[in-house]
Amino acid sequence: MELNELRAFVKIVQLGSITRAAEELHTSKSHLSRTLSALETRLRVSLIQRSTRSLRLTEIGRDFFARSLAILQSVEEAQLSVQRTRQAPVGRLSLTCGPEFGVLRVNGWINSFLQKHPQVSVQAEYTSRVVDLIHEGFDLAIRLGALRDSALATRKLGALEYGYFASKTYFAHHAALKHPRDLLDGHDLLTFTRGGTANAWNFSREGETLDIPHDGRLAVNNVFALRDAVAAGLGIARLPLIAVRDLPPSTKLVRLFRDWRTPDVPIHAVFVSSRYLSPNVRGFIDHAIAQTRKDSRA
Repeated sequence: MELNELRAFVKIVQLGSITRAAEELHTSKSHLSRTLSALETRLRVSLIQRSTRSLRLTEIGRDFFARSLAILQSVEEAQLSVQRTRQAPVGRLSLTCGPEFGVLRVNGWINSFLQKHPQVSVQAEYTSRVVDLIHEGFDLAIRLGALRDSALATRKLGALEYGYFASKTYFAHHAALKHPRDLLDGHDLLTFTRGGTANAWNFSREGETLDIPHDGRLAVNNVFALRDAVAAGLGIARLPLIAVRDLPPSTKLVRLFRDWRTPDVPIHAVFVSSRYLSPNVRGFIDHAIAQTRKDSRA
């Protein structure tokens, strides 16, 4: 088995097309197709299911892709180590993240990472869809919340802390709140929705738990829109602390129920393989963990 065969296979998977892979590798479609067939024949397995419209990895193919990628990354690291230490990130890092958390925090992580490592370049795509790292060729994804079961490797970066907030303007026309149950007594609740549905608000304190259902005046799937509605005095919402912390000094929000806890949301790095991590991926993950710890102390 030759490295060129592995490179061809990996490129086909990442681009999802033999034609596009051939263009990027500066070879012909027929040559690349023969290379893939020869590789499958030698391994005596089907790596990719091919049709006239699409390519799809078999289960064996997914595992072989992860191992092939690790091998190629290891070879690249060995080549770079001749001139640089293995720990020094260099070259391109491609990552993806949700747009809101991207603006709130990942932007800052990227900027400080680039300042720290001048020989690195970053390609970032902020999108609400779940990116297929294997087929779309991304090194890394930053994801919030519970993760789907998959063959991808993960590492927890930290957690997103939440609180309940209203503006001083809101309390000029509404009664003060002493207990989460008071939320059910004629208050305007503003909710964040995911997939068109809003979940109950969860509170806990010294072994006591409480769920508050909500069907508020505003239900929106954008944290910035929700935060702005709170700032405008329209009601009460559960918001990430970092979203409130980033408000200008002129915007004053009141944090409610400080003696009650509400569940944190985990932050994960997701990547193809935990073996032979490239210096770029490893370096960015370590950097993101350090920044998250710094945020939690702020």
